[in-house]
Amino acid sequence: MATAPSAAAFAALLRAEGLTVVEEGNWQTHNRNHKGPWGPVNGVMIHHTVTQGTAATVRIVRDGYSTLPGPLCHGMIAKNGWVHLVGYGRANHAGLGDPDVLAAVIADKAPPIDNEATVDGNRHFYGFECENMGDGKDPWPPEQLLAIEQVSTAICRYHDWSARSVIRHLDWQPGKVDPRGIDWAAMQARIGKRLGDGKPTATQPQPQLPPPPPPKKPVVDLSKLVAAARSNPAAAGTPVTYSGVKTVEAALVNEGLLAKKYSDGHYGTVTKDAMSAWQERCGYRGRKPGQPADGIPGKTTLAKLGAKHGFTVIN
Repeated sequence: MATAPSAAAFAALLRAEGLTVVEEGNWQTHNRNHKGPWGPVNGVMIHHTVTQGTAATVRIVRDGYSTLPGPLCHGMIAKNGWVHLVGYGRANHAGLGDPDVLAAVIADKAPPIDNEATVDGNRHFYGFECENMGDGKDPWPPEQLLAIEQVSTAICRYHDWSARSVIRHLDWQPGKVDPRGIDWAAMQARIGKRLGDGKPTATQPQPQLPPPPPPKKPVVDLSKLVAAARSNPAAAGTPVTYSGVKTVEAALVNEGLLAKKYSDGHYGTVTKDAMSAWQERCGYRGRKPGQPADGIPGKTTLAKLGAKHGFTVIN
């Protein structure tokens, strides 16, 4: 039974193999472990992304899609050979695959042709997505191929696996073609040769990446928000709409004053009541004794909401 190293040790063993490693956000704890176990780990699986652009690809494999939540791998190997770590633990990359292939990987044998999909591969494999369109035309730069070799070798070296423990997605799940365009026999030979050397290459100096810029705060225009708040959907004509309504509604949801299902960009009665509750938290009441606050945003109460929940008020 093979147990994966800690996240910190995992990053260290990749760097020890000479790789440039970029740690993306909360990758060490970003996983799908609540859906099932990760492990015992038995091999490494290589994919292509069908995407272009490193930043966009990192975002996709980290966050996933509405139908397939991220992380979609443990690391994304970019065109320049850098490895972007986006998750650690169970990841949505392998899906169901052939039990005979898993048995061959465990037995250190060449995998048979996959013809069924009944075993959970997300549990048993490290997954690496490679930035490539997967159309057979998008090139695989030497730096990227070297990184695939190094990643695979580092993990196999740690677990005392052979190059046969590194497979393609197409080896695992019927109908898959990735990673298209790689001479896989040559790649496995490279991994085997590197493993035969017995020692990792010298660690390359890590790039001094600039810190990411602080996220820009959304801007809410008070006059436009008030116009939307005063608009009456029941009256003749079209209600006033304004994109900043959703920003304010999201803040009211975070404040616990508005149900998320009502955060729809429409400043209706429910949003108005939630704003009224916020105004009362700020110490404001209606014009008459016992009357609630009117729910029409004012500059002071809106600025306080923005300061607490990350948006700026103008006008």
